[in-house]
Amino acid sequence: MHEVQTGSEVHQTPENAGDNRKRWYAAGGLIGAVLASSCCIAPLVLLTLGVSGAWIGNLTALEPYKPYFAAMTLVFIGLGFYQMYVKPKKACADGGYCARPQASIITQTALWIGTALLVLALTINWWAPLFY
Repeated sequence: MHEVQTGSEVHQTPENAGDNRKRWYAAGGLIGAVLASSCCIAPLVLLTLGVSGAWIGNLTALEPYKPYFAAMTLVFIGLGFYQMYVKPKKACADGGYCARPQASIITQTALWIGTALLVLALTINWWAPLFY
């Protein structure tokens, strides 16, 4: 099945729904990882690059929410990895979005970047003193 266009509306068929789920899970994992790392990694990176200012101290106000962001990120990344690597793939129609390898590469990249950011955010107490 493909995207079906009726008038000005585009309806997605079940074949493309799995690809959408992968993209949403990857995006959720990436956004959650950025939020989880915003209290610790973002100020450290900005200070390392020479960017300073009083507003950087405001980023540390998110520290109490780090476990919630990390839990949300783990859920999204776990679901994304399941959709990408474990769940059996359905056959794609030629010329469909899922038939293009770029779609899969972008989703995989987002999942791995989100995973790396989350690992850095959760282990910052071990490696951050090396930079101070």
